[in-house]
Amino acid sequence: MTVSTEGFGRGSPCPNPECDSSDAYKIHSDGHAHCFSCDTRFPAKDVNMKSEATVVSMSSKPTIGNGTYGAITDRKISGSTTKFYGVMLKLSGTTITHHIYRYVNSEGEHIGSKIRETSTKKFWSEGNITKAGLFGQHLFKAGGKYITICEGEIDAMSIYEMTGSKWPVVSLKNGAGSAVNNCKQEFEFLSKFDNVVLCFDSDKQGREAALAVAPLFEPNKCKIVSLTHKDANEYLKKGEREKFVQEWWNAKTYTPAGIINLHDLGDSLYDENFCETCLYPWPMMNEKTYGMRTGELVCFTSGAGMGKSSIMRELMHHIMMNTKDNIGVLALEESIKNTAFNIMSVEANARLYIKEIRNQYTNEQLKDWQQKTVGSMRFFAFDHFGSVSNDEILDRVRYMAKALECKWIFLDHLSILVSGQEDMGDERKSIDVLMTKLRSLVEETGVALLLVSHLRRPSGDRGHEDGTKVSLSHLRGSASIAHLSDSVIALERNQQAPDEVEANTTTIRILKNRYTGDTGISCYLHYDKETGRMTQIDNPFMENE
Repeated sequence: MTVSTEGFGRGSPCPNPECDSSDAYKIHSDGHAHCFSCDTRFPAKDVNMKSEATVVSMSSKPTIGNGTYGAITDRKISGSTTKFYGVMLKLSGTTITHHIYRYVNSEGEHIGSKIRETSTKKFWSEGNITKAGLFGQHLFKAGGKYITICEGEIDAMSIYEMTGSKWPVVSLKNGAGSAVNNCKQEFEFLSKFDNVVLCFDSDKQGREAALAVAPLFEPNKCKIVSLTHKDANEYLKKGEREKFVQEWWNAKTYTPAGIINLHDLGDSLYDENFCETCLYPWPMMNEKTYGMRTGELVCFTSGAGMGKSSIMRELMHHIMMNTKDNIGVLALEESIKNTAFNIMSVEANARLYIKEIRNQYTNEQLKDWQQKTVGSMRFFAFDHFGSVSNDEILDRVRYMAKALECKWIFLDHLSILVSGQEDMGDERKSIDVLMTKLRSLVEETGVALLLVSHLRRPSGDRGHEDGTKVSLSHLRGSASIAHLSDSVIALERNQQAPDEVEANTTTIRILKNRYTGDTGISCYLHYDKETGRMTQIDNPFMENE
């Protein structure tokens, strides 16, 4: 059966006879139509109303009228249940040709019926059931221990029968699409029950409808049944009444998304697969941090020339050697070739990122180091051109995490990303927004994000290049860097120190450590100008900090 959309413009009356809206029906540019009042969707051109979720008036059909009471044998529903719900059947010989579902208003008057043609599974209505209550509602007094709501009339009768005909069971008038509107319309009736059990179909539409209806009611009132079969009637047809009853009793009390009862963790509480750990290459750092973990955002920060780049390439190579994971690199101050040479330099114990030093080695040597590092096919770098937007960076991080399966991602650095925006506006606000999105992205993907951020210049005459002690308040631009990072690791070095060892030693200070809470100086890393490597050494200074 089709319903013509011709003549219905924007804001027209809805052709669904159960909807009394005079202006909510609209035709979209692709031809399909939608009523925003009853939430009925009409396909483009040929609007075939054949699902249980929609009802169509078929003026060309003869009036069905009344039928006879009896069992719906193909659905295993007994005659006593159909008679209780007032469902009548039309027969051709011994074959059931139509189901007649009666709908009653609040005064108890039968004001319309839904007709189901069994051979085609098409539905239409006789009378106008817009003002009717839920199917079966008139049979039960308001209030009591339980009421169950399902999507269709067949399921309502099935549940009533399987649960021993003890508690009220009603159904929506137009399937999952009408769930919210139907329940709002009958809210006063439904809310008088101690427990509202939602037993919608197990498909996507049913699950979404349950999650949309449940928040209408006060906390702890709604329970959602998780069905293993498509719908309730499937259990009845398969003779699995006990299984359904068990799933009905096991219905979980609705809680808003993201909130769970910790009891439900069960043995999964001890499942350590939620994150992976890789120790730092410097033992004393691990004493305070217990290493790096996926699902965390770690911020490395310092002034200029403190050794951030050296530490980043050490960590990239170290993760490559100690995990089997893919590694993503977004280095915004260097080309992807420089990124490759940086990683190869650690393997070679030589500063291959400097052309003059690289030229001292043969092609065979370079290719060997290339094969052992970036040739592993586990490194993915962002080949950027000029300035990039925040959204572009976020998209690349998400792509590396989900499509390329990178578990460890380096972003160097936050400051250049924010300052590179054409319409930066307030830098503090820009950093707040970006850090919030990066934090959410880490939670969404479960990656470890190792982020580099610069420091603002401290007050006074001494800058960070003179070895000034770093605090969280020195982070450039916004407190959100400290708040949203799991760890903040500062690098301090006095580049101007007369002593050669002191001038090339970086103090690693843990400013924040959410995992263990242990902060303070972690270790001292000496930079070897010949090899370009960072090696842990004992405290080289006259006085311990």
